[in-house]
Amino acid sequence: MSDLAQRRDDVVTPTQDDETRKVRYRGGGFSPKPRAFIAPIVFLVLVVIWEIGSHFGLIPPIVLPSPSEVLQALKDLVQSGLLWKHLSASLYRLIIGFTCGTILGLAAGALIGLWSYPRAALRPLVAAIFPIPKIALLPLFIIWFGIGEGSKVATILFGSFFPTVIATYGGIDAVDRSLINMGQSFNLSRWSIIRKIIFPSALPAILNGMRISASISIILLVAAEMIGAEYGIGAYVLLAGNLMSTDQLIAGVILLSILGLVVSYLISLAEQYFLRWRK
Repeated sequence: MSDLAQRRDDVVTPTQDDETRKVRYRGGGFSPKPRAFIAPIVFLVLVVIWEIGSHFGLIPPIVLPSPSEVLQALKDLVQSGLLWKHLSASLYRLIIGFTCGTILGLAAGALIGLWSYPRAALRPLVAAIFPIPKIALLPLFIIWFGIGEGSKVATILFGSFFPTVIATYGGIDAVDRSLINMGQSFNLSRWSIIRKIIFPSALPAILNGMRISASISIILLVAAEMIGAEYGIGAYVLLAGNLMSTDQLIAGVILLSILGLVVSYLISLAEQYFLRWRK
């Protein structure tokens, strides 16, 4: 009994401070928090440094014109009415090529990911053709579809098709098999499993593939418009480069950057809408 009493005395009784002390939350360290104000600040700092360097002659005008000169070139482009002509031509080619390439890529990727025979037939072809630089095929597309819009749209379509295919069947392959087995155990139909389990699980990878294919599409758009195009941002940049008008050249590059930001923003909105279940 004395040993038992001694053990009871050795036990430390928690005090009120120990019981009410809060433990710091250690989760959420890998969840990025939005900091919308940082990007504009960084952009403004870079523009100010650029303008100061141009004003004091540290940056030669022939190498890089000042932001005020680029802004004036953009203003002249708007006032002349050429901005909408170049922008509308580029948007027409980009929207048709990217949309068709994405739809075909989703269909082909779903076939490869879900069925054995299409997988055996199409996956080696995708692996063989995907590494080929698509701009190298532009002369062939010109022979097939002519120098007009067909060859340019086909180049963009071809460039956006393969990243979408790979992202689609890669996302399907990465779906947790236990979820599929659970759906089968509940006697769900094949279409229900695809629609309710496989497609939502693969959607993050698909949207990431679309983001990559959109960037590739803009690059191919510029390259295609530099060959036999009267209007388009790529044609405008090529003409400015031939005339050594660096202010117009940088203005065209800025337009391409804005176009890329808009496309990325639209895909981000799609991610927020379709992937809201992850929050």
